[in-house]
Amino acid sequence: MSQVHRQAGTSHKFWSSSSPSSPVLLQPMHQPRKKAPESTNAAAPFASSLKLLLLHLICALGLASAFWVAFNYYSVTLIQNSARTLLVVWAIEASVVILVYSLLRRNPDQCSVIPVFCHWQRLSYCVIFKFPCDNCLFIFFFCLLFQYVKAIVRGLLGLLAGAFVNALGAIVLGAPVGIQHFTKTIHWSLLMSVFTFVPAASVFGSSWTDWHRIFAQTKPLGSTDFMICFPAHSAVIGAWFGAWPMPLDWERPWQEWPICVTYGAIFGYLLGLVVSFGFVIYHNRRQHGKGD
Repeated sequence: MSQVHRQAGTSHKFWSSSSPSSPVLLQPMHQPRKKAPESTNAAAPFASSLKLLLLHLICALGLASAFWVAFNYYSVTLIQNSARTLLVVWAIEASVVILVYSLLRRNPDQCSVIPVFCHWQRLSYCVIFKFPCDNCLFIFFFCLLFQYVKAIVRGLLGLLAGAFVNALGAIVLGAPVGIQHFTKTIHWSLLMSVFTFVPAASVFGSSWTDWHRIFAQTKPLGSTDFMICFPAHSAVIGAWFGAWPMPLDWERPWQEWPICVTYGAIFGYLLGLVVSFGFVIYHNRRQHGKGD
């Protein structure tokens, strides 16, 4: 009987031994499994308030300069010629927003696997795999330029997709349908896409997790998320409030589609920029207080 206990003890020592021949048995049994991150922005740091203020000012000044160009160079206003004015406004604002939010694109330090062929050198992937080569600087700038171009292309695709969604939503909610209103609806939906879809497309690309978190769950995690979330939602809410005077019988020229809706969307967008800036300042101070 004692021999059996002795063998069992020997077997127990064998299974709990630290011999290198059994690496699987050496793994701790109660080690907690790391949870996979739910989003690419789960640990996004909050940017400095000065940087965020500068980016917001660029977007706001781009919108103001668009109206200035429409009035001074094309002699049009929203009341006189809403279609042409909206064309000028969304074209200028889209170029500004895409360039600004391309600077905030996700994972800017990562370059896609792009084969770079040189005439007298081998195929190089030094930026991705850190292999030494003779033209690292050239490949670095090439990948950096590619990332900017990629973000711009994503912004343009988001512009078209957002225009379709906004136009469809406006028609479903009662926007006038007809040949005389078709051009106005298209240009208005493109402007709304600049406020809502273009920033997210330039930053997140096709990351469905981030899109769902920002637009469906409304759970921003960092300063970039605040810059995207609040102005987009505020623009939609402002457009909805701006549509209220349309059915009233005041017979004012600004009640026509989509003049008052555009004014409401612009006011909501600018208000969203201010609110997002306030939230970032609050979170920065809160994080600084926790650090102290």
